[in-house]
Amino acid sequence: MLTITDISVRIAGRLLIDHSSVQIVPGARVGFVGRNGVGKSTLFHAIRGDLPTENGSIAIPPRWRIGSLAQEAPDGPESLINVVLRADLERDALLREAESAQDPHRIAEIQTRLIDIDAHSAPARAAAILSGLGFSTTDQARPCAEFSGGWRMRVALAATLFSAPDLLLLDEPTNYLDLEGTLWLENHLANYPRTVIVISHDRDLLDTSVDQILHLDRGKLTLYKGTYSSFEEQRASRDMLDAKHAKRQADERKRLQAFVDRFKAKASKARQAQSRVKMLERMKPVTALVTQDVREISFPTPEKLLSPPIIAVDDVSVGYEASKPVLNRVTLRIDSDDRIALLGANGNGKSTLVKLLAGKLAPFSGRVTRADKLSVGYFAQHQVDELNLDGSPYDHIRKLMPEAPESKVRGRVGAIGFSGKAGDTKVQSLSGGEKARLLLGLATFFGPNMIILDEPTNHLDIDSRAALAEAINDFPGAIIMVSHDRYLIEACADQLWIVANQAVTAYDGDLDDYRKMVLSASGSRPASRERIKEAAKPERSKSERRASPKQRITQAEAEIERINGIITKIDTALALPDIFTRDPKQAAQLTKARAGAESALQRAEQEWLEASAEFDEAPN
Repeated sequence: MLTITDISVRIAGRLLIDHSSVQIVPGARVGFVGRNGVGKSTLFHAIRGDLPTENGSIAIPPRWRIGSLAQEAPDGPESLINVVLRADLERDALLREAESAQDPHRIAEIQTRLIDIDAHSAPARAAAILSGLGFSTTDQARPCAEFSGGWRMRVALAATLFSAPDLLLLDEPTNYLDLEGTLWLENHLANYPRTVIVISHDRDLLDTSVDQILHLDRGKLTLYKGTYSSFEEQRASRDMLDAKHAKRQADERKRLQAFVDRFKAKASKARQAQSRVKMLERMKPVTALVTQDVREISFPTPEKLLSPPIIAVDDVSVGYEASKPVLNRVTLRIDSDDRIALLGANGNGKSTLVKLLAGKLAPFSGRVTRADKLSVGYFAQHQVDELNLDGSPYDHIRKLMPEAPESKVRGRVGAIGFSGKAGDTKVQSLSGGEKARLLLGLATFFGPNMIILDEPTNHLDIDSRAALAEAINDFPGAIIMVSHDRYLIEACADQLWIVANQAVTAYDGDLDDYRKMVLSASGSRPASRERIKEAAKPERSKSERRASPKQRITQAEAEIERINGIITKIDTALALPDIFTRDPKQAAQLTKARAGAESALQRAEQEWLEASAEFDEAPN
């Protein structure tokens, strides 16, 4: 059990957690929620022992392993599958020791333990996790160094999940995922067999994957049973009761104080007045509901609504190399009030499509027709790098309004969520959510007819996401969105388009149908050039995207050779004179280890046979 007792945590003089306690039982799946900046990540640091508490204690069972997402993405020449496999430190250490162990007793212990932890199935389990997070079989054999930072953070997540710690701490894990990866992660966490605490602002993940909600508010930790939707209901009821109780207490305090003020000078009432003073002193204040209204998000209304279609795409091929288009023969139209969500795994061309629609990418062939005077607002998280870190929100808006009076500029700065002193805060000091708000304000500043939103919810808390959904629904122009947030898509989109296999097609089902399709899909995902760094090797042809039978044969032969070496060592130990009479326990361990190795050998031989059959049947 994870037991947090009366802890206080302070960062840079600011008290984030104030004398708070909570207990989390083994096997609980907990969603950790609260406004941005209240101290959720800070509590994770304290649980891991990276940050001391001001007072109180955090008790974790001594044999529990704690796992959390690495702050830095893995890099280097090692393949993705090997990076993930090495995350199981015990398995990795045992396999290394097995290569050099000579003592029969130790050989038996190693092999028995490898069987106990199901070490021989580890490559298959690691591959399944990588596949779920979007890596094809070919991707898994490539070096980490070939992948961009976001994809390498997925590898870090895969390694953390594969290690299956007793206490899994995940801080906004979906920030690096597409919708497909998020759906897989929701399902994985819902079936996680140990204790997990996940910080997330994704409503669907918190409704699908957890059975408790831990809420951090005003320095206090409160644990609720149930999903996020249940938490919202319980929280609303609790706040209402607290507000009523606080009002009743305030009325009672007012009545008692009035009595004291009226009669404290009268000798005949002095005792009663003194009694009421003591009652006032004993009356424990109730924390009334503190309104924490989220700042609204709004998009300027376009000066003129355009006649449909505002964009027509006819038989277009587009990409980054004319010989290898990402999208081919695409035909579509967008009307002035469309709400379209783009679905499809990262790397299949969603970003390419929105760049085409935004006019940032020219087609290789075909025709794109735009309405006269069409203006497009384009938001993407990578634009954070384009902000002036030393500038303030006011500085960024002033550049767009060089001739405007001070009052008007301040008004626009306040309208995008930076009133008063907040407007003069340097960008480098803004939170991720505040930077996202600034980017949204800049992208839509001139009242575009169409807004493109590429993962707009990253770093926004739940209430801010709801405010964004409201802004989208109030906007009279067209919206194109790419998001891993199901809540946002379901609340706003009236059309779903799938971008896959170089094509863009309308999807007739809803997101529940799409979720079932994603989770039931078999086979690996196709490799894609968009997940590789620009400096990486060029994309392989379609025939090379699947692991070839020849590769599988080579891998199986290596595994057969390794297992045969283990069996040889065990047989040597079993051949020692009198081992069954001198040390029957050791002999039993060796026999069990040999049986496990024999089973692993049979599986490797079966894989070799299947791959060989495919190789023989393949056309030359």
